[in-house]
Amino acid sequence: MSEEGPRALFGTDGVRGRANVFPMTVEVALKLGQAIAHVFRRDGDGLHRFLIGKDTRLSGYMFEDALAAGICSMGGHVIQVGPMPTPAMAFLTRDMRCDAGAMISASHNPYQDNGIKFFGHDGFKLPDAVERRIEELVDSDELLSHCASPDSIGRARRIEDHDGRYIVFLKKCFPFDRDLDGLRVVLDCANGAAYKVGPTMLQELGAELFTIGVEPNGTNINQKAGSLYPERLAAKVKELRADIGIAVDGDADRIMLVDEKGQVVDGDALLALFARDLQAREKLRGGGVVATVMSNLGLEKAVEKLGLHLVRTKVGDRYVVEAMREGGYNVGGEQSGHIVFLDHNTTGDGLLTGLQVLAVMCKQGKPLSELVADYERFPQVLVNLAVSTKTPIEDLPTVLERLTQVEGELGSSGRVLIRYSGTEPKARVMVEGEDEDRVAEYAQDLADVLLRAVGGAS
Repeated sequence: MSEEGPRALFGTDGVRGRANVFPMTVEVALKLGQAIAHVFRRDGDGLHRFLIGKDTRLSGYMFEDALAAGICSMGGHVIQVGPMPTPAMAFLTRDMRCDAGAMISASHNPYQDNGIKFFGHDGFKLPDAVERRIEELVDSDELLSHCASPDSIGRARRIEDHDGRYIVFLKKCFPFDRDLDGLRVVLDCANGAAYKVGPTMLQELGAELFTIGVEPNGTNINQKAGSLYPERLAAKVKELRADIGIAVDGDADRIMLVDEKGQVVDGDALLALFARDLQAREKLRGGGVVATVMSNLGLEKAVEKLGLHLVRTKVGDRYVVEAMREGGYNVGGEQSGHIVFLDHNTTGDGLLTGLQVLAVMCKQGKPLSELVADYERFPQVLVNLAVSTKTPIEDLPTVLERLTQVEGELGSSGRVLIRYSGTEPKARVMVEGEDEDRVAEYAQDLADVLLRAVGGAS
């Protein structure tokens, strides 16, 4: 199984790259601001308001101003909220009745990277067709004919009540008749966008809270912290004898959990937990859950045991959301920890997901380790390769030949996936099966074949 590489400007989650290097330059950001203002300007609405948020990266300041300048040049008004989680921007765009929202973040990437992702007025990420239209506008001179006249230029302003709006929203997603009193929680905010709202929300719900990764300085976002580095969180949970550890990434749209024993619980295990809980409460819609091609076979087996089905999509939480909306599902997500609850929000929300886990723990009176005990993960090996080109896998006969051989040998007890990253110059080779040593050999062999076919990064 294979997937195509990304388009020139937009990847699997907006525009992303090294700061000050195409496409993440202030010139592109300004044009993106102009394009989004033009595409999402709604007739008959004199306000034309656009929301801009960011994480804690140093380069966020220049992209924030460049986007705002582009929007104002088209006659749109800008509301800037500063550091806020990506899911908060999805919620606020909808809640504040804005034409569109922009989040400046490279998610889990190091601080040298940055990105821009957009939300429509309904809070959902943009479909491919809209992204293609924005690319066309950025690459042409058409925007020049749509600029505002001197007396119609927009204004930019900052607001201060946005933290409270999002915190109230999160608390309303937690059972009103319960609180977190007596629960010892460790929260790692990755020195990112959730460093203020995350601790405040958990404290207001009564948790005995311990925090790490809440001192951003512009360059330490995701630096050996957050959902990609749960080891420090696990050590802290065991040291403090905490009930649970919660780690979000730089923009807080994904989560990793650590149970009371210090064991990491990933997105697939959480999806299995939520499927079982929602089915038992007759709250699950669609007869199953949605995940991506990267989700473990263990999730598929766990869902099938419940008499449900698993729908797989391309990698990227927006593709998960599209499938959920089309099929009437209310829960979906990714192994990496993007979990989407369409009953509550329009995109992956790490803090919301953590609250939902805490709610299940409180309702059932069980520790997290027991709640995920039924989930059995298949051995899975992922090899990441830096590549110089992203030639479609279908055009690489030696890779296809070896891929077919491995899939035949694994049979129904395994899976193989080769895909290019949508946000980095990398290829990913994933193999699953029952025998971990055999799976590792297959993965490395396929990676070697692929690297010979496309060449490594220079």
